[in-house]
This record gives sequence, C-alpha cells and structure tokens, in this order.
Amino acid sequence: MTQVPQTAPQAVLAALASKHCAGQDRKLWVKWWPSGRTAMSLHRRFCPLSTGPAFMLRLTDVHLPLDHPEQALKEAVLDRLGIAADHLRGLHIFRRAFDARKKSAIQLVYTVDVEVDDEPSLLSRRLPKLGPTPDLSYQFVAQAPARASLRPVVIGFGPCGLFAALILAQSGFRPIIIERGKPVRERTKDTFGLWRKRELHPESNVQFGEGGAGTFSDGKLWTQVSDPRHYGRKVLEEFVKADAPSEILYVSKPHIGTFRLVKMIEQMRASIIALGGEFRFEQKVDGLEIFDGKVRGLHLSTGEQIEADHVVLAIGHSARDTFQMVHEAGVYVEAKPFSIGFRIEHPQSLIDRARFGVNAGNPILGAADYKLVHHASNGRSVYSFCMCPGGTVIAAASEPGRVVTNGMSQYSRNERNANAGIVVGITPADYPGGPLAGIDFQRAIESRAFEVGGADYDAPGQLVGDFIAARPSTTWGSVTPSYQPGVKLGSLDPVLPAYAIEAIREALPAFDKQIRGFAMPDAVLTGVETRTSSPVRIRRDDNFQSINTVGLYPAGEGAGYAGGIMSAAIDGIRVAEAVALSICARHK
Repeated sequence: MTQVPQTAPQAVLAALASKHCAGQDRKLWVKWWPSGRTAMSLHRRFCPLSTGPAFMLRLTDVHLPLDHPEQALKEAVLDRLGIAADHLRGLHIFRRAFDARKKSAIQLVYTVDVEVDDEPSLLSRRLPKLGPTPDLSYQFVAQAPARASLRPVVIGFGPCGLFAALILAQSGFRPIIIERGKPVRERTKDTFGLWRKRELHPESNVQFGEGGAGTFSDGKLWTQVSDPRHYGRKVLEEFVKADAPSEILYVSKPHIGTFRLVKMIEQMRASIIALGGEFRFEQKVDGLEIFDGKVRGLHLSTGEQIEADHVVLAIGHSARDTFQMVHEAGVYVEAKPFSIGFRIEHPQSLIDRARFGVNAGNPILGAADYKLVHHASNGRSVYSFCMCPGGTVIAAASEPGRVVTNGMSQYSRNERNANAGIVVGITPADYPGGPLAGIDFQRAIESRAFEVGGADYDAPGQLVGDFIAARPSTTWGSVTPSYQPGVKLGSLDPVLPAYAIEAIREALPAFDKQIRGFAMPDAVLTGVETRTSSPVRIRRDDNFQSINTVGLYPAGEGAGYAGGIMSAAIDGIRVAEAVALSICARHK
C-alpha cells in the first residue's frame, strides 16, 4: 500500500482508507496536499469508484474580447496551460463576468474548470491562477432523530424562511411553516389590486405572502457576505432544480425576475411538503409562550396554539406588529441603522451608453446597472440601492394610509426605464425613543408621502432638474414614471427630513460626474424609499439563538442579519443547521 505521511490528520487517513473521498473528505485531502501529486495518486488508488465530483483544476482570469468566437475560450485555456488539445479532456465554465472599464474594448473574464491528462504534473508546474477545483457540494450537518418530540416551526416564508424550511425538510425534520400572507399566486393578484385599483390588502401585498418581499424585486442572486461553506451555491442549485435558468450558476451577477420567481417558489413549496413539511397560510403569530427564558410555543391569530421549542423567526423587514409582539414578550430587540430616500428613473438606454459605450445593447452584457456612493458635506452618506435595470418602480406599502416604493424587474429586464433607490443612511441617533422608534420614524415619512401624493396611493414625484433647483415640478419631461397607480408632481422637500433632502440634492450632480446624464433634468424622483432594511435587530448568540430566549432563532432581514435574497437565503441555511444540531443534541 502507498504510504501516506504519518503527520496527516486521522480524518484524512480514514477517508483514504475507506475509499470514500467525496464531499467533505475530498476537501480534507486537497487541503492537506495542495501541491496535488500525492493526493491525486492516492485518490485514484483508493477511490477509483467515487461517486463524488470528478477531480478537476480551476483556472481563473481567462480574458477574451466580448465578441470572441466560441473556439477562442478553449484555445486560450490550452495556451495558458501549455498543453496540446488532445490532453484536454473536459472544460466547464464556472463563472463568466465582464470587465467594462474600457468601454471600447470590453472583455469577458472566465473562470473555468478543466479535466486534463496528468493533473499532478500540471499542478507541479505552479502555473499562475491554477489550482484544484474546490468541492462546492452541500453537506448536511444532521439528520432528524427517529423520535423527535416536537417539530421545528418556521415563521415567515420569504427567502430566509424558505431555505430554513427546505434544509430542515431535506434533513428529515418535517417543519411547520407559518405565513401570515397568501400563497404566491393569490398574493400576486392582491398586489396588482393596489397597483391597478388602489386597493391595499394589509396581509397580502409586496411585503407579506409566500416568497416575501424578494418576489417583487429584481431577483438579484449575488451577495458580498462571507460564504466559506458555499451556501450560496446550494441556493443557486436549488433554484435551478425549481426551474430557474441554468445560467444563474455561472454568470457573475445572476438574477431571475418576478414572474419566474413565482413558479419557482411554488415548486420549492411542493418539495418541502413532499418531505413532510406543513404549511399554514393566512395565519399570523400573535404571541410567544416563553417560560424561564425558553420558548415553549406560539399563539396564532386563528386561536390555535402550537407547542414548539425550536422556532425560526424569519419575518422580513416589514413585520412591524410582530416586532412589537416579540419585544413585548421580553425578547431582546434593539434599534439599528437603515436608510431613507427616493426612487430615481432614467432611460435605460442612457445607463447602457454610459456604462458600455458602443457596446450598449450587446445581449451578453444585457441591461447595465450601476453602484454609486457620495459622502455629503453635511456628514451623510448617499448611495444607490437595489438598482433595477430595465424595470419598474412599484407600490410597496403594507399599511393603509402610507406610500412606499421599491424597484422590480422581470427576467428580460427590457422595460424602458432603469430605476434605483437613492438613499441616505440614518442611525438610531436620528430617531431616539427605544428599540421600535425606527418603525415610528418610517411610518411618519410614509404617511407624509401618502398625503403629499394626494391621499389615494399615488406617490409624490419631482423631476431631477427641479429637485436640484429646489422648485416644484409642474409638467413631465421625456421620462415617464413607471410607478402605479400614479405619480403626483410637486415638491419632495416636505417628505424627508431636511438633512436627507440636502444630502441627496448635493449627491445627484456628483453622481452625474460618474455617469454622464445621471442628473438629467427630466429624470424622475418618486417617493418614498423607507424599507431598505429592518429598523431593528433581534440579537442572537453564536448558536443563532436569541441572546435571552433559548429556542428562538432570529433570522434573515427582519432580524437584522441579511439584506437581499441571497444573504437572507444563506442565513436561513445557517439557522436551519443550528436548529438541526440543537434538536439532535437533545435526543442523544
């Protein structure tokens, strides 16, 4: 038998001896012998029939012109590796991005996984930006014990609750999911009721219902959160299983769009039910039973009580009544920073030309996006938020007598306008008064927007040129606002605090220096954007449980631990794993 180093960890030796080198075991030997030769020879000797992923090499930063022929990628890889074509057994695109810093010569940037003859020899040459392909497969941390006494409960079925429930179901825990809103198709009809008929359904709208607020958004599927265990890959793979386009697995900034999300969410719900999960739609949690610092059950709006000692609180950033209920129950809650502002709309063609120059309209590039930041002279930071290429501004209120905006795109991103939030960061110092003071602050702004808009769910609006000049708008220019049911022109000054108006007024001309035309006089500002993130944080410990309530797992955007579909979904996986490990520990 080939000898392995005696200093190798026992887990590595055991993995090799057992001829099972897929998954986590494969990660161990790749880490232990990063140079590759010994590790791969041992892998092939001891694991010839491994069902795990084939060993491949990853090559990064392969640059090619935007309009390169298909064969050029293979040729570039062969050139970088210095091998003949007959030595390349396979090539897989892991990631495709683009570099648009030079608009006239935009380049595509590939990360590829390759199978070649004699990988150890190739690795031993220590070529730049070449190494073993990491194993991104998801590894379950626990399986449900045979006789678990109580089922875990997931409150809320947005991205965080969805993936918490999915992981628990796939691990055999048969979760109960409680969602205050309606199933996604019924919810969509209610949402259109506000947009088309000015009829708001407080429990079924952009914020509440199956799929959460992310259902009515651009469907962005990337995040900058640290993800060392590759949970993001699990999220993307589950979406593809649910009929998302497979390109989300390799494009650098994947997105889905609202209509595709609807069908996907339904399929994922069906998967959870098939694994023993149970759904309770149109049921709101009105109370928590907490004894001796431990959660013992829930009270539902229907009058039902559910006994539970593992509860995932994935309620989203707009469940204001639930924040209050949790706070009154004694769970530790604190105020946190968030941002306020407006939605801005430009012609998408203007953004495309500014970002891509002569390459604007190239189907590989798609509709251009942007990310902008300005530090105003009054000390405030102004930045673009939730940019939606080729999308629409939507009515996102969840309470009567208030106006809230958000942005949404379909998968095609082919609407006339680009839109983004232009928002100002604020902190609890701007809204003193306790843990829930940020909610009152949001409500006051949303109520002012409702009144300024005409008290009929029209939103207040103003042309950018008039806003910068501090004069009310009276007529539309070349940009038609997309917000429905409508926009009432005037002045936005009364809607936000003076410091926010001052900061945005300064930021728009500064942004114009980065994107020519950004401060075009006819661009449209629509108010207000207040739901950028949760106004509270429900603090949790290293075990993902509330710092003062055992068994309660605050999660996702509502608890202050995520922002966007991907980060919320990743947090849902982390919390589900914590729940699974806790249940298993109790039943040892």
